[in-house]
Amino acid sequence: MNIVDKKFNELVSKIKNMTTDEIFVNMQNGFHHIHSDIQKSLENYLNKFGYWEILDSANNNYAALYYKAETLKEHIDDFIWFYNKLNDYTSRKILFAILNNWYQFDFNTLKECMNNNFKHYFDLDLIPNSNFEIFVDLGAYTGDTTLDFINTYNNYKKIYCYEITKETIAILKNTLSNFDNIVYKNKAVLDKNDTLYLKESPVNASANQIGDVGTVEVEVVSLDNDLLERIDILKMDIEGSEYQALIGAKNHIINDNPKLLISVYHNNDDLWRIPKLIDKYNKNYNYYLRYYGNNIYPTEIVLICTPKNY
Repeated sequence: MNIVDKKFNELVSKIKNMTTDEIFVNMQNGFHHIHSDIQKSLENYLNKFGYWEILDSANNNYAALYYKAETLKEHIDDFIWFYNKLNDYTSRKILFAILNNWYQFDFNTLKECMNNNFKHYFDLDLIPNSNFEIFVDLGAYTGDTTLDFINTYNNYKKIYCYEITKETIAILKNTLSNFDNIVYKNKAVLDKNDTLYLKESPVNASANQIGDVGTVEVEVVSLDNDLLERIDILKMDIEGSEYQALIGAKNHIINDNPKLLISVYHNNDDLWRIPKLIDKYNKNYNYYLRYYGNNIYPTEIVLICTPKNY
């Protein structure tokens, strides 16, 4: 047993022996012991995006902390399952760092896990090559990830870029204008074909979402219905819709064994439920975590799944 295993097991034991309310009180006390500047920074960040509930200590609103306490208590066995599924030390340390940051604002371990060696999503230790493959970028935004893919691997067969607004598609086309065999899809990807509406983010267009009400219609598709050819690499960063999109890509996951690069930080539950969903569909994957966020609050967490025969 290494030191990370030991610390993870100690944290798990603590969680199992406390009630949700006890976990929450400990988290609340921990929050009040960190520097006031960091407290304010955390509150501003959480409240700006709204993914993880509200944290507003001045008005005695600690919903974000209680949400995490509930997740830890109710799903600690799921986190244990995931920890044991992870295929390397780095991944297990990242999972421990995230949970320990949630529980006791551990900034140091999170800092140690920050990945500066490779481009976001494209860890060459895990995915060393991509030879004439089809890459699907869900949440392509301005094309930054697609550019990183091209610059990292240098060749591809075809790229599909999905975005939900015409304005972003226009930026995408401009960014990638020097490259061939790129298909632009002005569609949202979920678990079925539908029509929904744009929910514009007040923060940034990259955080736009879709919902049942609005003025701008968005075509919604499932990946299984929209792409009938083989997929080799699938990246998702779609603001909390990753779980539904994976349900809609079930056939591709089962039949194609694509390498998966999935953002798992837009809520507390995707960190355990997305790997469980993938494992339900296909037992032929190795699981890794990589961390590209900051050392204060764990975002930019990427689940990387590679076929066992890769």
